[in-house]
Amino acid sequence: MIRAKARLLVLFLPLGMAACAASGSYPSLAVRDVERARGSAAPAAGEAQGTAPALPPASADLQTRLAGLVKVAEEADRRFQSNRPAAQRAAAAAGSTSSDSWSTASVALARLESSRSSGMTALAELDVLYADARNRAPLDESPEVKAIADARTQVAGLLDAQDKVIASLASRLKT
Repeated sequence: MIRAKARLLVLFLPLGMAACAASGSYPSLAVRDVERARGSAAPAAGEAQGTAPALPPASADLQTRLAGLVKVAEEADRRFQSNRPAAQRAAAAAGSTSSDSWSTASVALARLESSRSSGMTALAELDVLYADARNRAPLDESPEVKAIADARTQVAGLLDAQDKVIASLASRLKT
């Protein structure tokens, strides 16, 4: 049965291939005279060469929102700094893993980490604002993008410093 089908396939295969053969002529793919570049990129005589208009500054609403997010991050940093001495003392006094002093130091470190959570939230919101602004103006750094980037840099700097403190204290608690 299979051999019979194979024989039929061998007979009909050339017919199928013949159907794919071209009988007509196709246009050349060579560059035509119309497609050749002519002229120059200089503006026509008499045309004014205007510069691109300046982008408007960031809106007052955006500036207020950015200032509010930076303020939230600074408040989180103040809480972090107020919790920092207790965490440093507890980490310095930490004993072996699972001891009471180690547990106390772990709790103090967790309190220190949680004190920065609103700063992390502010940075996340700034990231969303930045991504949205870049999507609206992907080629130009608009004043809006610059304002958001400046606020992001400020908040990220606070969080980076906090990360270093937390990493230092956490390294003392490792087993």
